[in-house]
Amino acid sequence: MNFKSLELKARNLRQKTFLAFIEKGEAHLGGSFSMIEILIYLYTFKIRKNIDKFILSKAHASFPLCILLKERGYKVSLKTHLEIDEKNGINCTTGSLGHGLPIATGMAFARKKNKKKGQIYVMISDGECQEGTTWETLLIASKHKLNNLTILIDYNKVQALDFLKDALPLNNLKKKIESFNCNCVEVKNGHSFKAIDKVFKKKFQKNKPSVIIFNTIKGKGIKKFENDPAWHAKKLSGDNIKIGKKILGID
Repeated sequence: MNFKSLELKARNLRQKTFLAFIEKGEAHLGGSFSMIEILIYLYTFKIRKNIDKFILSKAHASFPLCILLKERGYKVSLKTHLEIDEKNGINCTTGSLGHGLPIATGMAFARKKNKKKGQIYVMISDGECQEGTTWETLLIASKHKLNNLTILIDYNKVQALDFLKDALPLNNLKKKIESFNCNCVEVKNGHSFKAIDKVFKKKFQKNKPSVIIFNTIKGKGIKKFENDPAWHAKKLSGDNIKIGKKILGID
């Protein structure tokens, strides 16, 4: 596998996302940049058109997804909190945290009951792991042995107003998830295509939903913005635009 070409794609997607934030006057750079590599791998190798489905539950970080979909020929408007448009790759309306996983689980359950092929992938934030609906849904997914459900956690450890450890820590997250009878594996570097490739090629125990915890960096790619709660929803302006453009190699 050519990891260098994937790294170039990641750089390019960060550039396009950054410029889109400037153009639209939007924010949510931190959570958008933390999941770039995972998105690129999914849409390059895992999601088969008209077979598999992807749901972005952490919908505030929708810009890079919109850009990827547009590059694949879908007619998607750049905006935060997308509304369902299945023919253009948006498989459900999301916004309030904790909603995407229950919807994805319902899709996986329906597919299994109807013996329909295809995997359901859902990306959730670590903040959503503080939501009761997340844990209720894991119970349901486990009970119904939804091995056609893959849950991806963007574990960047920074929330809207604070660090996760100070707001409401998720100590021993992997063990918690495993106690719900789910497959669970943790990726130390969620920005390494080699590590991402390795985990997606891993054979999980059958008849269980699978959860992958990706340790990521909020705002990855622009050192000044990394691991800073302010960049959860801060709009770009002034010197920060110049700094971002310089680091990302935007002329």
